[in-house]
Amino acid sequence: MTLSEIETPAVLIDLPRVEANLKRAQDYADAHRLPLRPHVKTHKLPRFAKRQMELGAIGITCQKIGEAEAMADGGVTEIFLPYNIIGTQKLTRLVALANRVNLSVTADSAATVEGLSAAFTSSAKPLPVLVECDTGMGRCGVQSPAEALTLARAIATSPGLSFAGLMTYPAAGAVETNATWLAAAVDLLTKANLRPAIVSNGGTPDLWRAHEVAAATEHRPGTYIYLDRFQVTRSVGTLEDCALTVLTTVVSRPTDDRAIIDAGSKVLTSDTLGLDGYGYVVGYPDAVVRSLSEEHGIVDLSACAAKPALGERLRIIPNHCCVVSNLFDEVTLIEGDTIVETVAVAARGRVV
Repeated sequence: MTLSEIETPAVLIDLPRVEANLKRAQDYADAHRLPLRPHVKTHKLPRFAKRQMELGAIGITCQKIGEAEAMADGGVTEIFLPYNIIGTQKLTRLVALANRVNLSVTADSAATVEGLSAAFTSSAKPLPVLVECDTGMGRCGVQSPAEALTLARAIATSPGLSFAGLMTYPAAGAVETNATWLAAAVDLLTKANLRPAIVSNGGTPDLWRAHEVAAATEHRPGTYIYLDRFQVTRSVGTLEDCALTVLTTVVSRPTDDRAIIDAGSKVLTSDTLGLDGYGYVVGYPDAVVRSLSEEHGIVDLSACAAKPALGERLRIIPNHCCVVSNLFDEVTLIEGDTIVETVAVAARGRVV
């Protein structure tokens, strides 16, 4: 089968670009002696998780138990799960997972710690737990270094658990705030004889400044493996570095200035991330994917000199590639225009 024979819409993954992106980030991390623990939510493929570790990553990060279970099934054994695990069913699964791999988790409340402790009291080995810190993202996390100390003490004294450190997912562009917050927390914990062995920082948007967070002992980038239109605007890479594209077909040309493609919100996602339109059309830089319905994308061609024809196949770099990975059961791996393999997205749909 050739690219011209693939049914659209489809996701294409350029393997040489993947390899270049992984090596570029690992070389940066090695140069700054900053271990990487990549987040697999972007690719959801054990083969890429293993490749990240072959290149030097110390483990992987997963966002949900189901995602971690899929990685464990694929042979990955070093897993960090930075999510509040709540409820008997999930805690039972967490114990089973911890018996299969080297697992660590996070918590941001005493209630979460109590649930983890109850589940792991009889475990053969304590579960390492990090305190999640809100350093500006405004999502989960304790709100101050003082709260981090209080929760660290609770973890350290809870049966079945061990205090492993601090974790944050900072707001993009907030390197200085993030660094100051974490440094203050580390100082406070150290004075209380609870110096954190791990201080886990994260994110691709500020990847090339990660070394400026001196307190961090590891970094968790995710999107860097593929990159996308948003990451290009953050100068993480260029459009030519983007490894994931959506292959789509022009199914209608109702007017001279409008093309309709077979990729709507179920393919490209409705994320704009502050950008104009829903993706970059390769080969037609002035085209704008103006709006999406479920199965149609409406492309504004009014600024284009050359315009795609009915039936033409287009490749689109999405605004947010991580969501696209979760919308497809399989992706097609390519080298240039050569199809290497079509593979199932192992952790696709693992929302619990």
